[in-house]
Amino acid sequence: MATESAIKPAIRRVVTGIDERGRSKVLWDSPAPNSRSMDGSAASLLSDIWVWAESPAPLYGERDDGNMKYDFPGPPEGGHVRVIRSSGRPENYDPAKDQNAVAMHDPKPLPSGRTWDRGGRNAFTTDMHKTQSIDYAIELVGERDLGMDDGNHTIRQGDIVVQVGAWHQWIRNNAAGSTMMYDMFAAKFTDGPQGIAQGNDAVMTFDGRALPPGAKTARRVVTIDRVPNKGSVIADGPAPDVRTDPARPGFMVSRLWVTDGSPAKIVNETLHLPHAIEPPEKGSVLRVYNFPPDKAWQGRVGRADVDAYFKAMGSPAASTWSAQAPHPYMQKTRTLDICAVLEGEIALVLDTREVKLAAGDVVVQRGTNHAWSNRSDKPAVVSVASHDGKYAP
Repeated sequence: MATESAIKPAIRRVVTGIDERGRSKVLWDSPAPNSRSMDGSAASLLSDIWVWAESPAPLYGERDDGNMKYDFPGPPEGGHVRVIRSSGRPENYDPAKDQNAVAMHDPKPLPSGRTWDRGGRNAFTTDMHKTQSIDYAIELVGERDLGMDDGNHTIRQGDIVVQVGAWHQWIRNNAAGSTMMYDMFAAKFTDGPQGIAQGNDAVMTFDGRALPPGAKTARRVVTIDRVPNKGSVIADGPAPDVRTDPARPGFMVSRLWVTDGSPAKIVNETLHLPHAIEPPEKGSVLRVYNFPPDKAWQGRVGRADVDAYFKAMGSPAASTWSAQAPHPYMQKTRTLDICAVLEGEIALVLDTREVKLAAGDVVVQRGTNHAWSNRSDKPAVVSVASHDGKYAP
């Protein structure tokens, strides 16, 4: 089996808050506090990033909710974020000789509730399972296979899977290992444990438009059950909803999924919902941002440019532009933002300090004033899952 040194020893987690003067600050910048082995060895290490038990998610106080207890698949009215770091599969591993392997079987509910499994587990493959949740699964490092009833799909660094209550399993497919972040939150099955797709919304696809120099669209893989007990991939391609900022050459933001309530609906598509930086009430929105180096636009952007960007994004009130601000694109929304640096280096700009981040770092942004600043010579890519929040009980 792998040794602990075979896996990155810690996930860096930055959590923001608000000081006594209403300014954004860093509450914690350290390894995720609640990390543990999943199987008694160092082959798979789980780190809790954040937990919320209600929607809208609390944005107040200075309690570290990464330490909140939860039972998989998470709070029935909220959600949780975790990172799983897994070692690679040895070349000489033979699943047929794995004495702990579990054969596939008929679906059965698990005691924890809102979870079902069909077996199929071995040392490097999870059970084929289904949870009453929407999962934003983001590959931070390496790759792994997504096992579905319609076949296996390799998920590589930067790819994002939107699991819409589907049957699936995860397979460690090579010796390199994998680090994946899961943002899981409550969903509603209107048909009992079947949890199949509701409605007939057409799945949107990328229109092939020319992209800004240096930018690339995120790969969006959407899974759902269209018939009972069979998970399938219904979308696999570039994120279809892409927007740019004329004032920042090379900037691009892709919208991947939206939920418009809690528990969330089990539907085929959501990108027809209105576009805004903030999610709908008790909802969420998942985006991937491409940030070009600041030097591509710095000194040439004024208030009119910033106002035009936020208006085009559907959230003119999100801008906190000020001539005295540390960055022209400072913004504040009443959201719990789960952010991950997927590629490159970037600085998180707050009212009181800046934090330099690198690929693999995770930020929990709790409704604070902030901006993203790329001081490097290469593009940076950041995923942001925004959940509706509240500033007071």
